[in-house]
Amino acid sequence: MSETDTDPRQRPTTRAAEGLPRFRWTLAKFEQLIEQGILDEDDRVELIGGELIPMAAKGIRHEVVRGALLNWLFANKPSEVMIYSEPGWRPYGETYVEPDLLVAPPGALPTSADPREVLLVIEIARSSLAYDLGTKAETYSRLGVRDYWVIDARRLVTRVHRQPGLSGYAEKPEAQPTEEITALLLPGLSLRLADLRFD
Repeated sequence: MSETDTDPRQRPTTRAAEGLPRFRWTLAKFEQLIEQGILDEDDRVELIGGELIPMAAKGIRHEVVRGALLNWLFANKPSEVMIYSEPGWRPYGETYVEPDLLVAPPGALPTSADPREVLLVIEIARSSLAYDLGTKAETYSRLGVRDYWVIDARRLVTRVHRQPGLSGYAEKPEAQPTEEITALLLPGLSLRLADLRFD
């Protein structure tokens, strides 16, 4: 390995919260880690802002809520709409994320759907709530995702993010489980989480 490969002054870096430089990862380098078997399906990581970020382990409550919501979406969505669960989404080539649910227009591929055309992104969170409301929300907003929901798996409260911009979402109202939420880009798709079965 050459000196420039190990010297952070010679390679693109990011700066972590503690102020120390870190090597900046590209999607191409990330894909190489997968191809070489260094990362596999059990290594749950996302690539955001040039950093590999470990994802929180999924608890039982997360999976129960995700399953109930996925079943509801399949039963109520317009027939031509695509629903993907935890796709390896690579929007614009330098980000890799695995949203819990991604609702896309007809023909959109789960790996490369245009964020500006995606109809709805949903994250279900318990231990990852701060991450999904912070880093993930900022990332999706910069990408141009127009309707992003974060569901608190424990309380079933939903933070609805709309009007994306480079500095974050302008609208972030909170909906209680008894309140009806309507998808911004699918006006016929409305639900109350309190009506779903979680057993």
